[in-house]
Amino acid sequence: QVQLKESGGGLVQAGGSLRLSCAASGSTWRIDSMGWYRRLSGKTQRELVARISNSGTTNISDSVKGRFTVSRNNAEVYLQMNSLKPEDTAVYYCYCNVMTSWGQGTQVTVSS
Repeated sequence: QVQLKESGGGLVQAGGSLRLSCAASGSTWRIDSMGWYRRLSGKTQRELVARISNSGTTNISDSVKGRFTVSRNNAEVYLQMNSLKPEDTAVYYCYCNVMTSWGQGTQVTVSS
């Protein structure tokens, strides 16, 4: 099994930046893709933010393209979030293709 641990959320003003980190442990050799999903306030579904494969191929949501960057270092994945907007306020969840359950996530709040 693979365990994921997120960190780096917080409160920031609109236009500011935050960097999220996630470290995978356990059977990390099984991982191909890692990334981030988020659940916006008032929503029940999580939506893809960005993910990156072992080969470096990225898949980034149009809503954050040009503002957010996803990167990896082996079993760690990062999300650099710049030019944050209030509508980015959400709980952000780390993802990998072999996860069996979601973690607690990390809250990102962007004030206007």
